[in-house]
Amino acid sequence: MADDALICPSCGREHPPSERFCERCAMPLVHPGGVEPVTSERQQRARKIKPQYAQGSLVKVARAANQPEAEFIEGLLLEEGIPSLLRRSSGFDVAESLAAGPRDVLVPESGAEAAREALAWEGRPES
Repeated sequence: MADDALICPSCGREHPPSERFCERCAMPLVHPGGVEPVTSERQQRARKIKPQYAQGSLVKVARAANQPEAEFIEGLLLEEGIPSLLRRSSGFDVAESLAAGPRDVLVPESGAEAAREALAWEGRPES
């Protein structure tokens, strides 16, 4: 096994370091021995994203009442492998408190249906 090779924790297949997911199992690849090198928070978040949910233009899937609620939704989606973007809803501006005010939660088109299912908001009208 090469020193910089990655393995699938599910099936044990070896992969080159340029790969992120196992072709057979779709599991995130790990370094041998199960010990990951120290990575930044941004890199850790990026490894959770499933490529099939990162295609297409951004669409609104939810609306949060404020920034903390939007970040909670963002975290739920990330745990499902769905990337998201938060945007202050139009027509609302509170300069003295940047965390106040509604936020739109946007995801790529390919992840919109999965996001709605993950949030159990399928069939519920968007705000």
